[in-house]
Amino acid sequence: MFESTGVKLKAPLSKGLLLVLSGLTVMLSLLPQYQHMFEYNLQAVSHQLQVGRLLCGRLVCLDVKDSFCSGMLIYNFRIFERRFGSRKFASFLLGTWCVSALLDLLLAQVVSFLFDDKVEELPAGLLAPVFALFVPFYSSIPRVPVTKVLGLISITNKTLVYIVGLQLLTSSPFMWLLALSGLVSGGLYHSNVLWLQNFLFVPARLCAVAHYLLEPLFSSSQPSGEAPLGMGATLDIQRQQRMDQLDQQLLLAQFNEARANSRHRAQWSRLFPSLRRRRPAPPQPQSQTQPSAPPLPSDNSIAEEQVARLVEMGFSRLDALEALRVSNNDINMATNFLLQH
Repeated sequence: MFESTGVKLKAPLSKGLLLVLSGLTVMLSLLPQYQHMFEYNLQAVSHQLQVGRLLCGRLVCLDVKDSFCSGMLIYNFRIFERRFGSRKFASFLLGTWCVSALLDLLLAQVVSFLFDDKVEELPAGLLAPVFALFVPFYSSIPRVPVTKVLGLISITNKTLVYIVGLQLLTSSPFMWLLALSGLVSGGLYHSNVLWLQNFLFVPARLCAVAHYLLEPLFSSSQPSGEAPLGMGATLDIQRQQRMDQLDQQLLLAQFNEARANSRHRAQWSRLFPSLRRRRPAPPQPQSQTQPSAPPLPSDNSIAEEQVARLVEMGFSRLDALEALRVSNNDINMATNFLLQH
């Protein structure tokens, strides 16, 4: 974690990419005479070694529809920048961009050899890193059911993101090649099998300069009650999101109350240690006892596997224990609670 919590919530890198890349796409659509400079021509890159064509071709979309779909995905994937910080998010984009650039050339040669179909040009834009973000999205974001269509098809908080990705996948003939290279590069970088995270990362000084330049431009208030990756398209989904927001507010209140009680108990025990050996109250008759509410799960009853999963997602062990305690050991509710608060 290289940035403060406020900077992470603003997600300046995601907003900057969304605005700058979308603006360049609109500008190129109005000035078609300059579009040839941003075409992703594999022959020019591999045979003529045009590095500028590689940089421009894999950055700006020439198709407005591709720019719109990739912009929606970048906006939804900003949750990773909020969770891990802008530097780790930028390092992931840089690492997958470099690895997928090599995979594009390799896959194009394989397709030409197997199917006698020479691949000379691929869709332009920051497409392979966007597809690479589906790897951590699939593995680390919990699947929370929202509603059902006709009682058969289950709609979750991740359904709309997959639909947008499928739309982007079918927009061009060779888009599947970029998607494949992006998914492979995302899996390699996310799992760190080849130690890519050790040498493909954004330097701290560059991140500090970008922090001072981008944060004033994309400053925003902390999101309140925003469901992760949720975009309600129907009244049922919006109603379910509202219920989730109320549940998260209740969990937050229980979380703060539990922390305050534990803090007060620690201070009281430190000031008055003799009260620890206070005699217990005599047991009351069975007829006079009243049924009490079931207690919240203690630290011993919380599954260590669930705590380990939350710790692997980037949360501290103390926060994971508190979230599982107030959510009654529900891993999905605890994850949503930690992501928002």
